[in-house]
Amino acid sequence: MSVWSLLAINAAVLVTCFLTLWAICLRTRDVTSVDSFWGFGMVVMAVTSYLLATGHPDRKLLILVLASVWGVRLGSYMLWRWRDHGSDRRYVAMLGKAQERRGWSFAKASMLLVFATQAPLLFVVCLPAQLGQVDAAPPLGALAVAGACLSLFGTLFETVGDLQLVRFKRNPENQGQVMDRGLWRYTRHPNYFGDACAWWGIWLVAAETSTGLWSIVGPMLLTWTLAKWSGAPTIEGKMTRTKPGYADYVARTSGFVPWFPKRA
Repeated sequence: MSVWSLLAINAAVLVTCFLTLWAICLRTRDVTSVDSFWGFGMVVMAVTSYLLATGHPDRKLLILVLASVWGVRLGSYMLWRWRDHGSDRRYVAMLGKAQERRGWSFAKASMLLVFATQAPLLFVVCLPAQLGQVDAAPPLGALAVAGACLSLFGTLFETVGDLQLVRFKRNPENQGQVMDRGLWRYTRHPNYFGDACAWWGIWLVAAETSTGLWSIVGPMLLTWTLAKWSGAPTIEGKMTRTKPGYADYVARTSGFVPWFPKRA
């Protein structure tokens, strides 16, 4: 199967999944579940590529495992957070403004502002899991081993960070406080850093092939999105306004790549 055929089929599968999820959200009037599909959707892309591509079997299996470990972990966590915390207030505010100021229906606002933006982003970000499974040669080498280690490290890193944050928030004594312990002492966004590591690692596995090498746009887009666009900037703006002491936390703590905190 050619690269373009594979991508076309994957795109059709992804659009079908997103349209199905959108239809469900129209009934629940809540689009928060799209966050959990961010992880599960990438697993779907890795699985369809594994079934359709004719690349080296060892590389296909390694990419499938790495993408699935990351995606199932993230998707399950986001699904639990949605069920435990309720609707994401960012989505509620965004869709509410579109309905109030532009006169859009919930269906139109959710499609244009959420689903029509998330689907192409997901497709591009997971290009390493798609293009990395195309070429039949070469076999796995040192770069793939390094990539696998980096990807698993990233998944573990964000898992630990998420668990630390959950425990911190569940302690009543920490209400209104800034989480600056554990991994959060070294980076303000261990979850985002872990995501980036996971997908740069998958790209390294894919980059041993000539086709997979071109998928670098995926981790580049993901890193930029998390660090400069809809990730850290969105959260930090709100935290600075609502959390006393957050500005001091920002001043002493690395924004993305973990590093030792600055001394006061």
